[in-house]
Amino acid sequence: MLADTDVVIVGGGLAGLAAARRLHRAGVPWRLLEASGRLGGRVATDAVDGFLLDRGFQVLNTAYPRLGTLLDVDRLHLGYFTSGVLVRRGGALTRLVNPLREPAGAPGTALAGVGSLRDRLRFAALATGCATLPARRLLDAPETTTEAALRRAGLSDAITEELLRPFLSGVFIDRQLETSSRVFAMVLRSFARGRIGLPAEGMAALPRAVAAPLPADLIHLDTPVAEVAPGRVRTQAGDIAARAVVVAVDPPAAGTLLPMLARVRMHSYTTYYHATDTPPLEEPILLVDGDRRELVANTVVVSKTVPTYAPEGRHLVATSVVGPSAPPEPVIREELTRLYGRSTADWTHLTTVSVPDALPAAPPPQGLLRKPVALGEGLFVAGDHRDSPSIQGALASGWRTAGAVLAHLRPPA
Repeated sequence: MLADTDVVIVGGGLAGLAAARRLHRAGVPWRLLEASGRLGGRVATDAVDGFLLDRGFQVLNTAYPRLGTLLDVDRLHLGYFTSGVLVRRGGALTRLVNPLREPAGAPGTALAGVGSLRDRLRFAALATGCATLPARRLLDAPETTTEAALRRAGLSDAITEELLRPFLSGVFIDRQLETSSRVFAMVLRSFARGRIGLPAEGMAALPRAVAAPLPADLIHLDTPVAEVAPGRVRTQAGDIAARAVVVAVDPPAAGTLLPMLARVRMHSYTTYYHATDTPPLEEPILLVDGDRRELVANTVVVSKTVPTYAPEGRHLVATSVVGPSAPPEPVIREELTRLYGRSTADWTHLTTVSVPDALPAAPPPQGLLRKPVALGEGLFVAGDHRDSPSIQGALASGWRTAGAVLAHLRPPA
């Protein structure tokens, strides 16, 4: 029988952990119930034959504002990707980099054959505006889809279809680019301001770091919740009374526990992991398909970013496909031969990871990206479906929800 408490948090993903951290810091009694045997939710890493395989290709952006509140990023020992992309177009690979981070690559980027020089100048101006303008101004701009925002910025079909659609489809898991222009602006802001990397121990190191200061006896794994109601949570071990309940599970499960929530459409994707003795690229850079074949969203030699992702003398390649249909591995292997321009016949297929509910869809209107978290009668909801669909959104939502709980428990005199 679990003891009653002031706050019960249902779900041990990033949102639930961030909420627990703020409540713990405020000295409010709480308990966290997680249905599975681990923390982290959609952020997880499996060790397979000496390789670290994240549950789908994920990355960490150092510009996420909430990270610094919750952990010391340096302790994750991040390995960083090149600030740019490689684009496969026909028989050539074109390298485009962020000139602010890699000044030596600026001339090559300016003369690259993807889109026109005018395209690249206009996109640079768009990125600079997102990086430098106050966030509120970005969120006050007229809202449309990401695709319409790219057109509004004067970008041509060539750069949109050969670079931006394949790249952004991997970011939003949205091939149609229906994602809100406000989400796009905030993501572009974080890309321009931060660096993209992976922890040395895999992405699972992130939820471990967020959870590290929390007392282990207040976290209950393998404890599924069957029902929530004002002042009560029902588990197989019995009911727990609480003054507030925070539901911080994934959106489909949240809709089951809280039927008053609007249904959230989810995007899905699949990541194929391959091992090879000889890396197809020597640079830690994302490779996208500019030939408009719309099969592979991106591929990268992960072990060139973080060597600890593969055993010594071996390399790990991660390839992501957007959408619910996962092509057979031989089809992907054939595409990788074309993209990298070298044979993949000697590669070992480690596993294929399908994530059917990977990221909430965020079409317009998203408003200011902050959806209500207080549902009344002491019930609250947290998750990246209440903020931006991202790691930052999950952390920010959990932190914001805990603030709403504190206001509920400690109303002003």
